[in-house]
Amino acid sequence: MLDTNKIMFEIYREPYSQRYRVVYFTELNDHNRDVEITKALAGDHVYDGFIKEFRKEQAKQVIDRLLDRFNGGERVETDEIERALADYMPGVVKEH
Repeated sequence: MLDTNKIMFEIYREPYSQRYRVVYFTELNDHNRDVEITKALAGDHVYDGFIKEFRKEQAKQVIDRLLDRFNGGERVETDEIERALADYMPGVVKEH
């Protein structure tokens, strides 16, 4: 059974512009689904996961800040992404 209380996303780097982007797969509609999935598949995978539908706007702000860091040339490790998103990911308990 599909859990509709979460949003699947992927952070990736575009092959030509080398810009980092995010796609929220479960929010795509018929008009943009194919284009956005094709872009993500053509890019270099960085990170994927789920965020909770509840508080999704806050989670997206965190992801936008991570993208700003990536696009600013900063190296962000996977564990740092996971720590930043821990409060917004289903089934993840944040270590303090």
